[in-house]
Amino acid sequence: MENTKKVAIIMGSDSDWPTVKAAAAQLKSWDIPFAVRVMSAHRTPAAAAEFAKRAAENGFGVIIAAAGMAAHLAGSIAANTVLPVVGIPVKGGAVDGLDALLATVQMPSGIPVATVALNGAKNAAVLAAQMLAIHDARIAALLAEDREKMARSIAEKDAAIRAEAAAL
Repeated sequence: MENTKKVAIIMGSDSDWPTVKAAAAQLKSWDIPFAVRVMSAHRTPAAAAEFAKRAAENGFGVIIAAAGMAAHLAGSIAANTVLPVVGIPVKGGAVDGLDALLATVQMPSGIPVATVALNGAKNAAVLAAQMLAIHDARIAALLAEDREKMARSIAEKDAAIRAEAAAL
């Protein structure tokens, strides 16, 4: 694990934590180091920009940024680093997260943000791990093992449903 890059998990408000902690839990289950921070694109823009600018030299390989409503955090982070940024649009507000989704996914050319589903924190962690796995065989093996577990689970469910249907 000495060579494993860290994942930064940044949220625009502490109210995002109930959603975002699924990403932290997933990374922890794979023993991928991470740091969690609250930073705002609007209320602490200089701190957020400085964090992004120094993230690579501080050992981060991917940044996950979660925000609701105007959701400018992921884009402002992406504008200040060449590291991959994964945006989690958080549900809530007047249009139940649609504004966050659009703000996160509609980035200008040259400043991409990989965007997961509304409240898709677990998938953000999976995507971050996949990015790290490009250069980390341990993480790649963990991801492959998880895929195999998912496939076995679906096969078991399929067999159970087919047996139940046959017994009708």
